[in-house]
Amino acid sequence: MISIVIPVLNEAKSIGKLLTHLIENSASKNISEIIVVDGGSSDGTQEIVDKASEDPETSSGLLRLIVSTKGRAVQMNTGAKQSTGNILYFLHADSFPPKNFDELIINEVEKGNLAGSFKMKFDHNHWWLRLASWLTHFHWRACRGGDQSQFITKDLFNEIGGFDEKYTIYEDNILINELFKRKQFVVIQEWIITSARLYERKGIWTLQYHFWTIYVKRWLGASADDIYRYYKKYIAG
Repeated sequence: MISIVIPVLNEAKSIGKLLTHLIENSASKNISEIIVVDGGSSDGTQEIVDKASEDPETSSGLLRLIVSTKGRAVQMNTGAKQSTGNILYFLHADSFPPKNFDELIINEVEKGNLAGSFKMKFDHNHWWLRLASWLTHFHWRACRGGDQSQFITKDLFNEIGGFDEKYTIYEDNILINELFKRKQFVVIQEWIITSARLYERKGIWTLQYHFWTIYVKRWLGASADDIYRYYKKYIAG
C-alpha cells in the first residue's frame, strides 16, 4: 500500500487538479492515503483540500490534510510519520505522475527495487528543457531531483532517517545521495509531467545557472545554511 505525501505552500492553483489526477490515475486498493502537508498557506490551499476531502468522488475517502511547520523536509517527514502505508511516495504539488503510477511503483518494490523515481518531462517546449527532460531517463545521479517524485519503502526511509531537516532546500537530493550510496535507486521509464513555472518566472538560463551553482556548491562541501542563503538571494527573491 502506498502513502502519497504532498508538501504544499500556497498551491491553490494546482492542488485541486493534482488530487483529481491522482484519484483518476490510480487504483484505490493500492493507496493507503493521500496526505497533503501544508506549511502555512494563505491563498486558500487548505480550504481547497478540505473541500476535496469531503467529496467522495474527488478523494475516495483517502485524502487527509495536515498542518505543519514550514519547510519541505519537515513537512514530508511529518507526513511520513502519520502515514500508514509501507511505501511512501513523495510528490510535488505541480508534478503529475503517469497513469497507473501506483502499479508501476508496487511492481518495482516487488522486484526488490526499494526506491526510485519516474523520468520527468517539463510542460514547456524550450529545447533546453526538452533536453533536460530526455536526460532524466538515464540512471545518472546528476540528473535526479525532487520534481521527478520519490518512492521509497517506509523501512528504508526510516533506516536512512528521513529527510535531513537542516536543508530548507536541496533536501530531495540529500536523500537521493543516500539511496545511491546504498545502490537503491531505479528510474521507472514512464513520464511524470512537471511545471516549468519557475523557469518561466526567473528565465530559463538564469535559473539553470543558479541550479548548477547550488549543485557545485554542495559538491564542494557547502553547508545547508550556505545553500539556503544562495537560494534565497538568487532564486526565491
